[in-house]
Amino acid sequence: MGTASFLESARALLHIQNQLVRECLAELLAVLVLILITLSGSAQMVTSSESKGNILTAYLAGALAVMVSIYIAGGVSGAHLNPAFSLAMCLLEQFPWWKLPIFVAVQTLGAFISAGAVYAVYYDAIHHYSNGTLAASGPRETASIFATYPADYLSLSNGFLDQVMATALLIVGILAILDTRNKGVPKGLEPVAVALLVFSIEVSMGSNCSCPMNPARDFGPRLFTYVAGWGTEVFRWVKGRG
Repeated sequence: MGTASFLESARALLHIQNQLVRECLAELLAVLVLILITLSGSAQMVTSSESKGNILTAYLAGALAVMVSIYIAGGVSGAHLNPAFSLAMCLLEQFPWWKLPIFVAVQTLGAFISAGAVYAVYYDAIHHYSNGTLAASGPRETASIFATYPADYLSLSNGFLDQVMATALLIVGILAILDTRNKGVPKGLEPVAVALLVFSIEVSMGSNCSCPMNPARDFGPRLFTYVAGWGTEVFRWVKGRG
């Protein structure tokens, strides 16, 4: 009786009634999981010199992370996970504009925290691989674990077009999957369909910019690398690898 009473009291104390707070916490947790898995897939690939992973496994990790994250937050916040998707919902009048900056801030914060967690988990591996130097360019760079960078040949205009096309394709695909008037995805399998969509975009449009498609996913970890010691070079457009 005492234990049950304590658990009930704790549950009542921890229960959050404010809907906005619940949505923000759901977005935060979902983005934490999304970026933790996504960046860990990249970290395993880079620090093992592709002996324990490659670009395909990294893309697969990111796509499956999307699926898990939507299952986590879908019923509470809608699992936006992405400022671009939140903006699209505002433009379609399916999400209030006043919530947009709040969601963007929460999504970016979640990505920043996740980058720190990945750095902690792979701390020894990163420093062993890079010989103790946190570099954003060169043969032993590790900044690409956390953020996406353009290929050396890519121009600014081509990079802009690449990201507009990939992100637009992502948004259109998600809207089609969620449209109840369309040929519906079996209920409960929407996250799986979105994950397959993400994976298809990654494996077909990833060579130019590594296909970020998510401003929070890129900026949050990029900001972390700047704070953690990679320096201002992480904000450069062109990143040489040789």
